[in-house]
Amino acid sequence: MSPEFVKSDPSMWEAIHADPSIPLERSLVRMIINDQRRLSRRWLFPYARFFSRILVTAISLIKRVLPMRWMSLKTMDALCLWFLRRFVAPDAVELLIRHFVVETNLVNFIIRNTPADIEPVTLRPTTLAGLGENAVVEHDINVYDVLIALEGVQVEAPERLDFSELDVPPLDPERRHPRLLRLDIQTALCLMNIPFCIALSLEEFRRAIHSLRFDDSFLEILAVLTKDDTYRHWKMGGLSLWMDTNVDVPQLVYRHALVCEYAHAHLVKSAGGDR
Repeated sequence: MSPEFVKSDPSMWEAIHADPSIPLERSLVRMIINDQRRLSRRWLFPYARFFSRILVTAISLIKRVLPMRWMSLKTMDALCLWFLRRFVAPDAVELLIRHFVVETNLVNFIIRNTPADIEPVTLRPTTLAGLGENAVVEHDINVYDVLIALEGVQVEAPERLDFSELDVPPLDPERRHPRLLRLDIQTALCLMNIPFCIALSLEEFRRAIHSLRFDDSFLEILAVLTKDDTYRHWKMGGLSLWMDTNVDVPQLVYRHALVCEYAHAHLVKSAGGDR
């Protein structure tokens, strides 16, 4: 259509913020939009994405010949925390901390509402420092543990759902700490994927990537437990039996975080309001 026939000049960002189909609180939507509008997202992300994919592929190939652990998990944690404190915007760091809490809430909701023989998980960091101590590895393992605990269990809607502990406590992304750069979350994920690949064994790295394919499994379980098809609308068609790890990891991690936020927000709404 020719410009002279255009009746308005709508903003993509305003439309996203106004989209009534997004179940998140408007303040959280605004935080995500602001993060996506950072200069680093426009100018650095495309290059960081390409650089990360090439380097991770090369490291993985070399590790097939030299399969020892190249970096301790403790060193990986320290390196990532240093990077987050100095080069990543506080809002992006808050979104990252928040994801760990949100995913734990979803895992525990499933544990509390099924006969799964497993204790609720406790990974609910509220500070940047809380992302250390193997939090990334533990967060992936929790997904596997709950699914394994459901083996042989009949997943069905209980008579009464337990919506307890769906709160997200106040989070401290260390806004007081001066940053040399203020990278967006997607650029940060691309760069942090490199030390993850270096520190994790090939099997650990493969397990971490494959955990993202269980998003559809969790959405299906939530749909069954709540008798609510809304969760099924957010599926990607990622079959857990499709064992392909040659994927764009940072992109899938970002989508995984959004899916968790959508599912969590819908659970909170079903529970009767904010918690």
